[in-house]
Amino acid sequence: MSTISFILVVLVALVVGMASVLDERQFYRPLVACTLMGLVMGDLTTGVILGGALELIALGWMNVGAAMAPDAALASTVASVVVIAGHQDVNTGIAIAVPLAAAGQVLTIFVRTIAVFFQHQADRFAANANFRGIEIMHFSALSLQGLRVAIPTAAVAAVTGTDLVDRWLSAIPDVVATGLQVAGGFIVVVGYAMVINMMNARALMPFFFLGFVLAAFIPDFNLVGLGIIGACLAVVYVQLNPLYHDSIAMPTVARTGPNYDNELE
Repeated sequence: MSTISFILVVLVALVVGMASVLDERQFYRPLVACTLMGLVMGDLTTGVILGGALELIALGWMNVGAAMAPDAALASTVASVVVIAGHQDVNTGIAIAVPLAAAGQVLTIFVRTIAVFFQHQADRFAANANFRGIEIMHFSALSLQGLRVAIPTAAVAAVTGTDLVDRWLSAIPDVVATGLQVAGGFIVVVGYAMVINMMNARALMPFFFLGFVLAAFIPDFNLVGLGIIGACLAVVYVQLNPLYHDSIAMPTVARTGPNYDNELE
């Protein structure tokens, strides 16, 4: 990896780490983070493929209250470096991304605990109307989140491509690597289920199954795929056809006030 690529990788990892707590530009999402990493490392295609695979795994990950979700930022950046710079396949990146997300979860909790000091210091600055000090505390705490992703990514990028990383990867038993890949597949299903349950849009389910069937069977369709497509189209037809729904009468406006018609009679 060249010096310029190394610097760009660290900068992207820094931005991804800061975005993991901002939740505004979504740079920490695997699809965006891996794409950016692939762009700066000169292999955009692999970055998009890896990001799409990891995005399916992290689709249902979200912070609920005080419960921290696995860290998708650290998993995306380190896995991208290992796959692209280390010339590994996408399955290897998925296998190492799952434990990296768990490690990043612990690391972000530790950094958030440290950030409490900056919060209390910002309160002291606010009591003295020191707005410059408040800004420094905010950016300092934000920089810690960026460094918690940038430093591990830089360390992996510095040794990736050497015999050391190859020995580490080959030291992972096939049973463990296969198990992590299977677990990643299960997490994809759980992520989809959580999102669908949260949306609670049963009327849109036929379109979901249509998209799934088209993605799975194109370009080779068989009777199973055609049967599912026919069933989805039948459900949509029944939903849209007014013959299968009870007619809804328009509400009538209640008349109030004196009855002038009777008075005229």
